[in-house]
Amino acid sequence: MSENINLFGSPQQQLEVVNDAIVSILRGGQSYKIGTRQLTRADLAQLRQMQSQLQSQIAAGRDSSLFGDTVVAVFEGR
Repeated sequence: MSENINLFGSPQQQLEVVNDAIVSILRGGQSYKIGTRQLTRADLAQLRQMQSQLQSQIAAGRDSSLFGDTVVAVFEGR
């Protein structure tokens, strides 16, 4: 599943927000309840997928993920 992530800011800024969200889940858990109030954070698996996509965009040096997960290999002769 390759989606272009362009919610706000640059891919680097988006990656920082995603990384902060991942750290929050790792430190405080996916959800917790105090009395009658409950907080559920974003899905960790989805955040990790977004993190991977953003890292690919940044590594590719462009804001578009079009073919961002494609690798070209050249095999010469035998």
